[in-house]
Amino acid sequence: MDPIPGAAPLAPRCAVVDLGSNSVRLVVYDGLGRNPVAVFNEKAVLRLGRGLQATGRLNEGGMEQAFTVMHRYHAVARAMRAAPIEVLATAAVRDASNGPAFVATLGERLPGMTIRVLSGAEEAEYSALGVLCGIPDAEGVLADIGGGSLELVRLAGGRHDAARTLGLGVIRLAERAGGDPERARAIVETELATVPWLASAEGRDLYLVGGAWRALARAHMAQLAYPLQMVHQYTIGRDEARELAAMIATAGRRALERQPGVPRRRIEDLPFAAAVLRRLLRVLSPRRVVFSASGLREGWYMRRLSAEVRAQDPLLAAAHHYAGWLGRDTAMPPALIDWTAPLFRGEAAEAARLRASACWMSDLGSRDHPEFRAEQAFLRVFRQPGIGLDHHARAFLALAVALRYEADPDTAFLRPARALLDVAGTHRAEVLGMALRLAYTLSAGTPELLTGATLRVEGNRLRLGLDPARGLFVGEGVLRRLDRLAQALGLEAVAEATGAGPAGL
Repeated sequence: MDPIPGAAPLAPRCAVVDLGSNSVRLVVYDGLGRNPVAVFNEKAVLRLGRGLQATGRLNEGGMEQAFTVMHRYHAVARAMRAAPIEVLATAAVRDASNGPAFVATLGERLPGMTIRVLSGAEEAEYSALGVLCGIPDAEGVLADIGGGSLELVRLAGGRHDAARTLGLGVIRLAERAGGDPERARAIVETELATVPWLASAEGRDLYLVGGAWRALARAHMAQLAYPLQMVHQYTIGRDEARELAAMIATAGRRALERQPGVPRRRIEDLPFAAAVLRRLLRVLSPRRVVFSASGLREGWYMRRLSAEVRAQDPLLAAAHHYAGWLGRDTAMPPALIDWTAPLFRGEAAEAARLRASACWMSDLGSRDHPEFRAEQAFLRVFRQPGIGLDHHARAFLALAVALRYEADPDTAFLRPARALLDVAGTHRAEVLGMALRLAYTLSAGTPELLTGATLRVEGNRLRLGLDPARGLFVGEGVLRRLDRLAQALGLEAVAEATGAGPAGL
């Protein structure tokens, strides 16, 4: 089929297959930007590592399924024109006596697909890079749990240093403990005692990667009726994590089946994941527990990026992407950043980063239907796939952008964001959204017109200056939006024509 006239060429794609002890997953990424964009993601549960503890061999049934699934993944990746296509095999394949033969057979059946059996150290490194991809300032310990192994990595200053691989994956731990979670606790305690550097990370954050951990997070979200059903960067306190782990570890199968949010395919694994978490919490006494949806696969992706791209702020990179994709003029956001600055004097660095990101995202609804712009823009920001956003940032940016499109402040679709913000964060997002709405009303989304408007705080007044020579005047819509912004700031609104007398409200 001929390409559509005028259509943009396809971005380069790459594909990675994560072949683990429990499952296998293919992810195809689009482009090579700072935030991985997955355009295809498919998983199959194989349980290759089932029985490995007793036999030392990969599960025969799992291998047969793997050949079928991997043939499909190879065909999908080639059809999507992904290059390279790489398979990363982890604990089960590297530890099994028949692992080399299995890999050799895969290689014969799937020509052109690179198969790498990662060492424990390499698996830990990839997982660490994946977490740092989304959380560049991570400080503490990463715990990546799979079916066969647990990777522990110390994170500090945006880097990873000490690492250790332990045989504490949920399948292997269950087999080592004879299916008894109480015996599993003792095994975990003994193994963690062999990692001396864990003590140096006490009181910092604990970052959890892996499907079993994500299932715990979903169960906790369901208990709380949490307003954003997104595991990535879901964060809970140490005591909350202890209560969650204790509840899962002591609940029977029937109780877990009745527990909202618990995936049925993970019920066998959860008590053993909880046993590992309880021991980690006791050893580390972390400040917070942060769940990460980015890990080994994103680490592989990060290794493909240039050093310059890796160094970018993932939040700002996502915001710039939106401006280029959906905005009308990429020169407008920097002008908005400067224009709104007088309203936020003395802001902290993180607050300035969020304000800048909101300015970059502020025009992403320009091509949506006018009746639905506010809600569409809100949902696009609140649920975006960018991995550099924690839940507070999502809520702040989504609320600010929705109000930029003059959403009713009390409308129902804004409630999830409001539930995630404190009073100060909500007020700041509201002020910024109102300021952006005023800016777009004046400028029609062009930096040239915005240069004819000045906004400043003088004492108890919010003063708006307009240059008639730029086509700006004090109309009803301008006065209404200026007045709302001034009220939110507790100030008196004054509008004036540049070079003329005041035109007070």
